[in-house]
Amino acid sequence: MILFDKAYIVTGNREGDGALLVDSDKISGVCFKEKDGMVQLPSCEGGFNMPYEGIAEYLKMKHPDLQVVDLGGKCLMAGGIDAHVHFREPGLTHKADIGTESGAALSGGVTTVIDMPNTNPPTVTAEALKGKIALAAEKARCNVLFHLGVTNRNVADIQKIIADGDASTGIGAKDFAGLKVFMGSSTGNMLVDSSNALEEIFAIGEKPVLVHCEDEQTIRENLARATEQYGDDIPWQEHENIRSRRACIKSSIKALELAMKHRTRMTLCHISTKEEVEMVRAAKLSNPQITAETSCNYLWFSNQDYARLGSRLKCNPSVKSGDDRQALRDALREGVIDTIGSDHAPHLLSEKEGKYRQAPSGLPSVQFSLPVLLTVAEQEEIPLSRIASVFSEKAAEIYGLRRGCLKEGWIADLVIFDYDKEFTVRNEDVVSKCGWTPYEGEVLKGVVESVYLAGKEVVRNGKLI
Repeated sequence: MILFDKAYIVTGNREGDGALLVDSDKISGVCFKEKDGMVQLPSCEGGFNMPYEGIAEYLKMKHPDLQVVDLGGKCLMAGGIDAHVHFREPGLTHKADIGTESGAALSGGVTTVIDMPNTNPPTVTAEALKGKIALAAEKARCNVLFHLGVTNRNVADIQKIIADGDASTGIGAKDFAGLKVFMGSSTGNMLVDSSNALEEIFAIGEKPVLVHCEDEQTIRENLARATEQYGDDIPWQEHENIRSRRACIKSSIKALELAMKHRTRMTLCHISTKEEVEMVRAAKLSNPQITAETSCNYLWFSNQDYARLGSRLKCNPSVKSGDDRQALRDALREGVIDTIGSDHAPHLLSEKEGKYRQAPSGLPSVQFSLPVLLTVAEQEEIPLSRIASVFSEKAAEIYGLRRGCLKEGWIADLVIFDYDKEFTVRNEDVVSKCGWTPYEGEVLKGVVESVYLAGKEVVRNGKLI
């Protein structure tokens, strides 16, 4: 049994001084200090009120083997749930794998990840999903779950897996978190452009549907114009114009219309424009099951950074203007943004150093999502309770997980960080196999000091154990 004493506890509903009790792998009590200096003990310890300062002494007398961790006012929050990562395994393990990238996630306070299906082979069958589950069981350092990919041809198979399971593999609905739909092609080229397939997948009510929205025809036309103008030497700044605002808006309109029509549990992934913020705000009035995700990449960078970072800022959708960044920050504060998905997508720097058309899109970022969020929170005066919500709690609700919230009886996945401490990001501190980050040189707030996975310490003094 562990008591985290003198903590500054942050949840989606409340933040303040308190203590948290863990028994084995579960949270057995969350005790906030009230204005009168009292705390209410958890029901398993009697449920009565007592002075906050005496809780450790009392519980130590009652449980001589109790481990008391004095946090000295440092922040304690539920471990993160990142429902949007690309760990590259199987097929692309020269740049990343489940073992290395789950370690990077833990280093950033993320204790659960949900991996996307655009691997090699893509995770679009029960057999491929079973293979990835086996890999995770062998190699994962954090809790790793998976999304199942949608194609123009596998919707009937998905419907069968959900309804009856797959007889040959034993895979059923419980074995994957959500359904990923690429309405614009990206790494892995799993484009879904069949109207019938989209109608059928949006009609599925049993699972969340996650959508990458960029209009393919618009992107192709923009790329053709850029190639005609620049030849092989397309400037990196053109990425914003090729994977354009119009491409995002046009595709997102289609997805939101389908989600409103079918009452889909849809997440609009990595939104990057101010227009999409307002579209989501309006669409939620018609279908409250619509949720919006953005990435820290869009909360931190703007199109002004292409000149400095070049290919290191090439991701899909593209990073856009400072006005878009501010609109996303405002949406984070206001609750229009529901979740943060890192879209962690590592590539080797040697791969990123090619010309525009050859350099792959994607940024390694899962290790730094929490510090970026904390820094943005300070800059924009966003309450930490909003950070707790988007970092883990809303994702726990969407995917029906019993972790990611500081609640009695839930899995004890915890992150402890020093909100007052700043650090400069360095490539040599990157845990991901690719060994670099676009955040190099940035000064961020909130140093992750300890992480607990199911009640066991897995990060100590900022280092993996």
